[in-house]
Amino acid sequence: MEVYTIGFTKKTAAQFFESIKQARITRLLDVRLNNSSQLAAFAKKEDLAYFLKVICDAEYMHLPMLAPSQDMLDEFKKHKGSWNVYEEKFTKLMKKREIEKTLDRQLFDIPCVLLCSEATAEHCHRRLILDYLQKTWGNITVKHL
Repeated sequence: MEVYTIGFTKKTAAQFFESIKQARITRLLDVRLNNSSQLAAFAKKEDLAYFLKVICDAEYMHLPMLAPSQDMLDEFKKHKGSWNVYEEKFTKLMKKREIEKTLDRQLFDIPCVLLCSEATAEHCHRRLILDYLQKTWGNITVKHL
């Protein structure tokens, strides 16, 4: 199973959608908690679903079960919390939610990408999701766009 990740910050719309097209993505899984902020620009939920369909012939799905809690986000982003603490708490949250059991593996049967806002996957929960699924499901190849 090959799964991609992408963040929209520090990318133009052209860079973002061209990356998705070049990877032949047909499904985008939005793992953000908040996906309708004006700060999201072209990546706001309604606009993104439209652009993905028209530009990339890809479908959009929002999966808030793969998002951190608001408290976790606030502690890490607003209060400049530790990445290691955030990573530990988010991993515990995924275990509590049992995402390896509740997440439909068929979502990944077609070329898909996990979306979050962070420019790189290094300090983003989209990488943690795939690390966790790699450990619980196995057989996942991850590519960061």
